[in-house]
Amino acid sequence: MIAIYARQSVDKKDSISIEGQIDLCRRECTGEPKIYTDKGYSGKNTDRPAFQAMMAAVERGEVEKIIVYRLDRISRSITDFGRIWGILQKHHTEFISVNEKFDTSTPVGRAMVYIIMVFAQLERETIAERIKDNYHQRAKRGAYLGGPAPFGFDIKRTVIGGKAASMLVPNDNIEIINQIFNKYAYTDMSLGKIAAWLVEQNIPGIGRKTWDSVSISRILHNPSYVKADADIYYYYRSKGLVLYNEIDEYTDQKALWLWGKRDRGVAKYTNLNEQLLALAHHDGIVDSATFLACQHKLDSNKQIKNTGKGKYTWLSGLIKCSSCGYSLKVINTHGYHYFSCSGRTNLHLCDVKHTERVEDVEAEAAQRIQSEIDRLSIAEAPQTQIDTHNAEKIEIEKISQRISNMMDRLEEANDITMRYINERIVELDTRRAELLDIVNATQARPALNFPDCPFEDLDFDSKRGIAQLLVKRVDVSPDGVSVFFK
Repeated sequence: MIAIYARQSVDKKDSISIEGQIDLCRRECTGEPKIYTDKGYSGKNTDRPAFQAMMAAVERGEVEKIIVYRLDRISRSITDFGRIWGILQKHHTEFISVNEKFDTSTPVGRAMVYIIMVFAQLERETIAERIKDNYHQRAKRGAYLGGPAPFGFDIKRTVIGGKAASMLVPNDNIEIINQIFNKYAYTDMSLGKIAAWLVEQNIPGIGRKTWDSVSISRILHNPSYVKADADIYYYYRSKGLVLYNEIDEYTDQKALWLWGKRDRGVAKYTNLNEQLLALAHHDGIVDSATFLACQHKLDSNKQIKNTGKGKYTWLSGLIKCSSCGYSLKVINTHGYHYFSCSGRTNLHLCDVKHTERVEDVEAEAAQRIQSEIDRLSIAEAPQTQIDTHNAEKIEIEKISQRISNMMDRLEEANDITMRYINERIVELDTRRAELLDIVNATQARPALNFPDCPFEDLDFDSKRGIAQLLVKRVDVSPDGVSVFFK
């Protein structure tokens, strides 16, 4: 049979419709062809239902010729088309493109296929690169990069660097932004509680019917709100971002743009490595200390996995059998709660019979957690940390200045002094890297704010929250309980 294939990703005034493509293709065949159409599918890959059905018919030997209106209706990738063309050749299926006027039953037609695909891909890659470069240039100038304005801002047309651009300006909702950051940083309110508070205040959501944890998280993560200073610079540098601006441009005034290609299978803020960061043209709203307090709290939340919401023990998801490593589950017998090994009851691979009472294991774990809280509280020494942090930042700046001065001297140096200067620059840069690691580690460490009351007096949810934050796992054996901390 003869097959006609037509594809259209979106309806555009300057593009030919599915029906128009089919009419033009009919002129190249006699008899009634079988029609395959994919509407709303891109040509960037071959994951299209009608196309896959047509290729399956080709592999069954049912198709003698495929007719398309234009070559890129089949694929926009030369790699994909090369693979498709190999399948067509293997099953002796001819290929005709109406627009390009070639027929693969002839040698010239086959050569034209490859030539056209090469130039088509070159053109697409050139356009994509040009768009990417323009996008980066806009970001470097601080211009708004497009899309809906973040909550609390409106978009305003302006001129930046002599070119027309867009920037953000605060609107009446900007004070709500400050309240969101302050509540999350300096109170015990969670993302969900802040969302509920906004709903109670009858404040419209962002592109959603209502507020939720996701929308609050996006606001708190967004550097478009922060007054970027040196601490912000070091925080994002520790995350592995590509920073377009030098540290001396972080003057506690302008906000930031965060953008870049990322793996769609990874949460946007989970892995910032290779993302891009540039100073924005608009002023920040949230001071760096508050913004970083929120980031450290959010980073801590990422360590707390959703390990179960067991209602019988606040150790749910953490407690394991020391023998087989599988989780212990709670058994309720005559009003008493005991632990049982899932490796024994479910998988039949553990020979240890657990009979420990939940309250006994919790009491022992609580003592170990209280000791860890006491140790961490003593080790915090906040003022000493702050002073050391500032001293290290000052030394980093002094070293950077000395390296810069030595680089200037290289232009006038002879062979002997040049060798000495190079060696000294290496030494200084090594010391600077060591200091940066210390600063980054300090910046990246989350603040640990424990309740004033003893751990054993906390409610069920508070115990579970602190346990998830501090504890890696709790191993239980007939001989006792072992608590392993993160």
